[in-house]
Amino acid sequence: MANLLARATSPYLLQHKDNPVHWQEWGPAAFEQARERNVPVLLSVGYAACHWCHVMAHESFEDDATAAYMNQHFVNVKVDREERPDVDAVYMRATTAMTGHGGWPMTVVMNADGEPFFAGTYFPVQPRHGQPAFRQVLEALVAAWRERPDEVASVSGDVASHLQKQAGRSGRDDLDDGVLDAAVATLAGEFDEVSAGFGAPGQPKFPPTMVLEFLLRHQARSGTSTAGRQAGRMVDATMRAMARGGMYDQIGGGFARYSVDRAWVVPHFEKMLYDNAQLLGLYTRWWRHSGDPLGSRVARETADFLLAELSTPEGGLASALDADSEGVEGKFYAWTPAQLIEALGPDDGAWAASLLQVSEAGTFEHGWSTLQLPEDPVDPARWDSVRGRLLEARAQRVRPARDDKVVAAWNGLAISSLAEAGRLLDENRYVDAAVAAGRLLVDLHLGDGRLQRVSRNGVTGAHAGVLEDYGCVAHGFLSLLSATGDSSWLARADELLETVLARFAADDGGFFDTADDAEALVVRPRDPSDNASPSGQSAVVHALLAHAAVTGSGRHRDAAEAALRDVHPLAERVPRFAGWSLAAAEAALAGPLEVAVVGVHADPARDALERVARRTSSPGAVVLVGAPGDPNGSAESRPVVPLLANRGLVDARATAYVCRSMVCQRPVTTPEDLRALLDAAAVDPGRPQRSA
Repeated sequence: MANLLARATSPYLLQHKDNPVHWQEWGPAAFEQARERNVPVLLSVGYAACHWCHVMAHESFEDDATAAYMNQHFVNVKVDREERPDVDAVYMRATTAMTGHGGWPMTVVMNADGEPFFAGTYFPVQPRHGQPAFRQVLEALVAAWRERPDEVASVSGDVASHLQKQAGRSGRDDLDDGVLDAAVATLAGEFDEVSAGFGAPGQPKFPPTMVLEFLLRHQARSGTSTAGRQAGRMVDATMRAMARGGMYDQIGGGFARYSVDRAWVVPHFEKMLYDNAQLLGLYTRWWRHSGDPLGSRVARETADFLLAELSTPEGGLASALDADSEGVEGKFYAWTPAQLIEALGPDDGAWAASLLQVSEAGTFEHGWSTLQLPEDPVDPARWDSVRGRLLEARAQRVRPARDDKVVAAWNGLAISSLAEAGRLLDENRYVDAAVAAGRLLVDLHLGDGRLQRVSRNGVTGAHAGVLEDYGCVAHGFLSLLSATGDSSWLARADELLETVLARFAADDGGFFDTADDAEALVVRPRDPSDNASPSGQSAVVHALLAHAAVTGSGRHRDAAEAALRDVHPLAERVPRFAGWSLAAAEAALAGPLEVAVVGVHADPARDALERVARRTSSPGAVVLVGAPGDPNGSAESRPVVPLLANRGLVDARATAYVCRSMVCQRPVTTPEDLRALLDAAAVDPGRPQRSA
């Protein structure tokens, strides 16, 4: 036996190809070997940008003695959680059930049937802070396997049974106004009134992107009600705190994974595509709703970061940048006062140190400081010069490694946000980047309605797409339809959603995370809760609602509502883990609005109507723009888009139609009249509420 990871395509697995551990990828061969040798399977799950994964690898997996023990007593399997979210989801649920917490690196030990009897996260090389050393853990597991097989079998059976029961649960109640108001109240009780965001003191602060989207939509739909004001207060405070603190890259744009402290000062420095894709969209929509220029600035800088740092030669977007460079976390991003003076000179260096909160004592390790920007500079021209020179100086440092695999779901998130930001911020290059990523997914990842999850260097991996891939990519394609008017994107989204309804749907409403013909695991994963990125189910609900708004399809609308009912228990108990579903429920209760604008291409009157239409904050509103003259609302020969079909001009002028469920109000031809219609539709207390 030998280390078999040299054949892998995952950058994370390739990081471990030279370990003395006899790693192999997840697959039937590993479990057959475990059965033949009568040893357990040791599963180690991580990802390329994971700092503590690197630490455990260096301490344990690169150690010859530890590796020899692992090779003798276990079949050792490495999994990239980003390539195999189905495997990660099943065993993270087991880890959380067995230990009360989860995270990466994740270590799970199981029998040859894939049933776990031990789970944990990072284990140090020596006993530390109440944690046993990794070698001690291994020796105890080997002893239990040999000496107490009945106990091991009992534990593994109990855990497998627990996982089966969890996978089968579902809710049956609507997410109505009462549930959404109650979710706002619960979130208000968990809100950090001092530093904004959510979470217990002493715990890391993660960007609550999906929860903030729900709160932003609730504010937009509820107006000046108590819940609406409460939601808006939490959104505004958190958006400003995240953008002003050290978690945001003040000179290069883009967000780090999370803040290790309450006040958003010190980040965990890895930069993930899924975080930045979501935050780009959120800051764009916050600016649209609030008008705060901080929102548009951060949105532009984050989009520019995506294009500059994560674009791949094939047109997609890479997964992540590492937290470390030269083996040290944060070295690329942190500064000392002396380094600022060296880069900028004495006057500008001292000014920048004061502006960016860089001190001799430091806010991070080694006397280094993260960069914060508590207030906008009073001299913007000077700041632009300083920022540019700091970027030039930083470019001379050793850059963090890049995980350059393209993940379908995360590219779908980026497509949606880039397309929307491009139209709202009048930046066509963002739309062009979204189109390029969409074409890559079509050309490389999509075939016969089925998605492949990952590609790298233009080569598709062997991992089938999971539910989040279908939901995020379908929604991305519908965003491209809105941004470009190219109805071929609707046909592609329709193809993906047909696969979802045929292959992923559960009999009791909602969806499984894997297709009915996917590899069978110890349990078929089904988790509607959101984490760092949307759950597959919540992503699909957004796509289904947008598709129904564009086409009038009752089947897609019904499937979305059934899936939202499945989330009712989460929405009531832990709304922080149901933010994207709650945001979808806001869209469902608002309609969502359907806005069709028709007119001659490059007509200033049509452009003026489009600008007003896209500025509506009504939750989940769908805006399509086309030309009159044929049933498609387009002069080109493309598939019919029902929302645009047969929309004519009024008095030979560009015209806008505002609709719900394909039932439209009177057409209007002026921006003022359209704005009035949209404002009235956004908050209409007299309209009967429809349950989601």
